[in-house]
Amino acid sequence: MSNSSFDFNEFVRESKETLLNPKSYFAGMRTSGGMVEPLIKAVLYGAIAGVIALLWSVIGIGSVTGSAFGGALGAMALVWYIVGAVIGLFIGAVILLIISSVCKGSTDFEANARVTASAMVILPISALLSFTMGINLYLGLIINLAVNLFTLWLLYNGLVESLKARPDSCRIVMFILAALLVLFMLIGLGTKNRVEKYLDNYDRDLKEMMKDLDND
Repeated sequence: MSNSSFDFNEFVRESKETLLNPKSYFAGMRTSGGMVEPLIKAVLYGAIAGVIALLWSVIGIGSVTGSAFGGALGAMALVWYIVGAVIGLFIGAVILLIISSVCKGSTDFEANARVTASAMVILPISALLSFTMGINLYLGLIINLAVNLFTLWLLYNGLVESLKARPDSCRIVMFILAALLVLFMLIGLGTKNRVEKYLDNYDRDLKEMMKDLDND
């Protein structure tokens, strides 16, 4: 794709290639040509993810119900997905640039932004699978972890193939990030269990207190 004429069919092809064959895609990806293309990619991925989130809210799947209130929240989610994608593009590019610098790869901001924008293909996938959180929290967390780990795999290929970073250094960084993702998930589960236990105890104590008041 070029900045002068955005080809949607090419965008779809590149998205499929990024997901199915990231090593080949990032090896042949252009790392220059202007910031318009990665910005358009980020907006499109954010918009698609937002539409999916809106759809889940309207039909009542996931954490937001299908009421009018849920639909309003879904509409806000659409806007925030797009805004978040644009903000995430630039923040992600800076973070990736730092990692690339540590791993002796390219420190060109545009190149890092292009890798970041391509990796954002995961946004619609994440939004599509988000309904699992409404079915079962543990299932949702496991799927969310799998999506995040796959994102790291995309970034690893982008670092090595497009930004020419050292593979061994990149692997170490990605293993550290993967370990942090697992740690955060376990901490989240532990916090959830403690909160649920506290609420259960509070509910039981409240019922006993009300029962004692009724007996009096």
